[in-house]
Amino acid sequence: MRARLLTALAALVAALAAAGGAGAATPVFDPASFVRGIDNEYFPLAPGTVYHYEGVSDGIVEYNRVAVTRKTKTILGVECVVVLDTVTAGGKPVERTKDWYAQDRDGNVWYLGEASLDYVKGRWVKSDGSWQAGVDGARAGIVMLARPRPGTVYRQEYYAGHAEDTAQVLRTLGERTVPYGTFADVLLTREWTPLSPGIRERKLYAPGVGLIEVRATRGEVAWTKLVAVVRR
Repeated sequence: MRARLLTALAALVAALAAAGGAGAATPVFDPASFVRGIDNEYFPLAPGTVYHYEGVSDGIVEYNRVAVTRKTKTILGVECVVVLDTVTAGGKPVERTKDWYAQDRDGNVWYLGEASLDYVKGRWVKSDGSWQAGVDGARAGIVMLARPRPGTVYRQEYYAGHAEDTAQVLRTLGERTVPYGTFADVLLTREWTPLSPGIRERKLYAPGVGLIEVRATRGEVAWTKLVAVVRR
């Protein structure tokens, strides 16, 4: 009995260390606690806003267009904002995704799934990473906390074997510059998934804007930066 207990404790310590030394802090999902619209300081999604990103992945130039649509989708009784994310690499289509986000009254932004398509041999095919909260055991996660505190670890999505991203708040930085502009009080996070254990990313979020930079720190050579924001 004592041996089993010690083994369990060792496993818990190892898990916390792998997560960066902090326990997971995903709030409780309560459909009654959600509000309309998303105005989180570090992850605002105003309908009609289009974010344009440029970057490089393994030597190939990539363009990423993220459009906050005026469409909504109801999942588990929650009205979600539909965001259309399209990626091209080397001038060719790569991926097209509809992401579903919603915000609770505390200000946490939840991620309730995605319908993702990959462009393969001239046609669009459903991605293995597609998922929807409440379907086949998939659960909603947090994409941005209302009050991100250094060290906090939170699950961003969970569909076993398909979508298991986790993030950790690292710290708030001073000024950071990307092609779109220079920003202060930038939030730095890191992300990983047990489905690709050799890959790590760091992300920068600017107040009032959202994601401004993504950079791989392990497992691949890739980065992307915000170059333009169009509000319609």
